[in-house]
Amino acid sequence: MRRLLTPFRVLGLLAGLAIVAGIVLYLVPSGDYLLLPDRAHPVAPLVQVQGGKDPGGTGGIYFVDVFERRASMFESLFPWIHDGATLVPENLVVPPGVNDQQARQADLRAMTISQKVAAAVALRRLGYRVTVKPSGVIVAALDDRSHAVGKLEPSDLIVAVNGKPTPTIPKLRAALAGLKPGATVTLTVRRGANLRTVVVKTIADTVDAKRAIVGFAPEQAAEIKLPLKVSIDAGNVGGPSAGLAFALEVMAELGHRVTHGYRVAATGQIELNGAVTPIGGVRQKVFGVREAGVDVFLVPVGNAAVARRYAHGVRIIPVKSFPQALHALATLPPKS
Repeated sequence: MRRLLTPFRVLGLLAGLAIVAGIVLYLVPSGDYLLLPDRAHPVAPLVQVQGGKDPGGTGGIYFVDVFERRASMFESLFPWIHDGATLVPENLVVPPGVNDQQARQADLRAMTISQKVAAAVALRRLGYRVTVKPSGVIVAALDDRSHAVGKLEPSDLIVAVNGKPTPTIPKLRAALAGLKPGATVTLTVRRGANLRTVVVKTIADTVDAKRAIVGFAPEQAAEIKLPLKVSIDAGNVGGPSAGLAFALEVMAELGHRVTHGYRVAATGQIELNGAVTPIGGVRQKVFGVREAGVDVFLVPVGNAAVARRYAHGVRIIPVKSFPQALHALATLPPKS
């Protein structure tokens, strides 16, 4: 007996095929990454300061992170299925010449550094003596054009160029100043506990074609000695963007009024001189701040426009420095 292929059966077959295709697409990874919001977290339980205590009363400091994971083919086609998600190319999350695990370790090291810098900035602000000794130049991210791709990794520490010590970024630039693009340099690199030499051909700076560069974003490394023991446990959260929040919390735990009764979220990489620099994932962080019921969100000036676009009632305060952040909070109207 022959069964007729009715329109309903055709629709059923097509629906079944669509479901199977969707499942397959959801299981197959793509070449993109998803940035997803995470609810803002109170900082106080993570920070312990010698002689300090968790601040009482209303308000509090919050930090915000972003979930990063590889998108499936389905998510790459339809990222809007996740509220607040942003789809980004792989090279914006995992630098060239680096695998997922190496990128993750670099993020965790950046978090460790940001914690020490945050504590140093806060204690200096309070008048404590903090000893800082430059110790080299960190490879933050590699340029796609660089011949160092596959030779250097994020978080590598460059301590010398052609045998000349480079404890600071200006010293590194001075060591390269007499070279022409295409010249070969020998870098002395510390990776973990190991010291190695890496030979790399320089490239031309995109701004000044006569200037030779290795082709990476530099960050200053330093040995920091604090007068008080400060412990910050952020778990498996990586990256440097919680620096501003940690610095505010250190001051609060030493008995200083910081939040003035407000629930304050803060994001931004903090430098040893107190400068607050832009970070990524701001859109997702605003979603996380809103979910936590935060009143005020401190963001770097360069991120303010995006933050305001998604604020939906959260007060956005752009800041360039740690002192400016403290002043902005101190001049808020009394909490009703």
